[in-house]
Amino acid sequence: MDHVDHILIVDDDREIRDLVSSYLTKNGLRTSTAADGRQMRSFLDANSVDLIVLDVMMPGQDGLALCRELRAGKHKATPILMLTARSDEMDRVIGLEMGADDYLSKPFAARELLARINAVLRRTRMLPPNLQISEAGQILTFGTWRLDTVRRHLIDAQGTEVALSGAEYRLLRVFIDHPQRVLNRDQLLNLTQGRDAELFDRSIDLLVSRLRQRLGDDAREPTYIKTVRSEGYVLSVPVEITEPRS
Repeated sequence: MDHVDHILIVDDDREIRDLVSSYLTKNGLRTSTAADGRQMRSFLDANSVDLIVLDVMMPGQDGLALCRELRAGKHKATPILMLTARSDEMDRVIGLEMGADDYLSKPFAARELLARINAVLRRTRMLPPNLQISEAGQILTFGTWRLDTVRRHLIDAQGTEVALSGAEYRLLRVFIDHPQRVLNRDQLLNLTQGRDAELFDRSIDLLVSRLRQRLGDDAREPTYIKTVRSEGYVLSVPVEITEPRS
C-alpha cells in the first residue's frame, strides 16, 4: 500500500484548521489538527507525522517556542512549515533560526500551501545529486566529528550526540558529499531546497551559521566550514566512511 503523507495542522483558529485540513485531504494528503501546543504534544506522543504546519501567533506558547521545543526533542527531524499573519522578513529569519523548514505569511492561497508542503517533503527526502554513500548504517567522519546517517545526528569526539534539524542535516550532507570543494549560494540553495523554493538572500547564510554553531566552529576562524570571499563556502576537511561502533 502506498504511503500517504500525514500532515499535522497546529493553529488556534478553527476555521483555518478546518479549511486547510479539507483542502489537503481533497488533494491526497492525510491530515490531523491541534488547537495549541498541549494538543500537539498529546497527538505526537501517540502518532507519527510527515510534516507539521505550525501557526506562529497562538495563545500560550507561540509557534516559535513550539518550533524550538520540537527541534530539541524526538521530533527534531520532522519538517516544519510555519504560518504567520506577519510579513516582516525578521519573523521569517527567526523562524528559520528556530529550525523551521519553510515559512508562509497569512493570508495565503491553499494552493500555495499545498505546493510548499510538497516541496518541503521532497527536499526532506532528497539526497544531493551524485551521492555515492550507502545509507545503510554508515558513519561519515570528518575532523573530530562523526555523522550518523541513520539517526541523523552528529557525534563529537567524546561520543556526545548533537541533534540536527532537517535543514541542518541536508546542508551538512551537501558539504559532506562535496568535501574540499567551494559551493556558491545558488548551488547550496538548489541542493538543499530545490528549484521551487522561495529563496531570499540570508537563508543559506543563516543555515551555515546554525551549522557552524552545532560544530563548535568559530565564525571568524572556522575549522570546518570556511567562507571563500565572493565565491561561497567549503567544507575544508576530508570525509571518510566508517562502520558504526558496536
